[in-house]
Amino acid sequence: MNDALVIGPFSTSWLELISFMLSVVTVWLNIRQLHWAWLFSIVSSLMYGVVFYQSALYGDMALQAVFVAVSVQGWIWWLRGIEQRALPVTALTQRGQLAVFASWGVSFVAIAAALRIYTDSDVPYSDAFLTAGSLVGQYLLAKKRIENWLTWIAVDVLYVGLYLYKGLQLTAVLYGIFVLMAVQGWKRWKQDLQN
Repeated sequence: MNDALVIGPFSTSWLELISFMLSVVTVWLNIRQLHWAWLFSIVSSLMYGVVFYQSALYGDMALQAVFVAVSVQGWIWWLRGIEQRALPVTALTQRGQLAVFASWGVSFVAIAAALRIYTDSDVPYSDAFLTAGSLVGQYLLAKKRIENWLTWIAVDVLYVGLYLYKGLQLTAVLYGIFVLMAVQGWKRWKQDLQN
């Protein structure tokens, strides 16, 4: 699955290509609030974990393991709700927004330190910042907080540059698509929130 594959201007692998396709399906299903998104998230996260390991993006590799765990929890919440109530789209309070930013900051510092000390990563700070932001985004998505889409827009724009730098051209395109999909998710969920 790691044999070189050339698709137009992109050099990739079958593993990256399949991960790419499953990831697009995941976000498409998330926008529509369909619980099957979580199954696709689990499979694509496991596959992208291997892709990121091979690219020495260790923060992103570890993030995929977290995505699998959060995806299992998200699937349960989206199917059963929380405390036997359906899980609606909601917005964070001002206090919740502060907690999100604080969590992102603390996670960034901890992940950056670990990557600097324990790995040979050549991008420990950008990897750590985006990994921390992705953790926040995934948690907000699992809780159906509308701010997850704003988080993903910010993170995905920056990921495009990181993946281009690391030679993961197809994944950079994927994250460009994710930006557009996140904008659509924001609009669709905002309508649900207002209703």
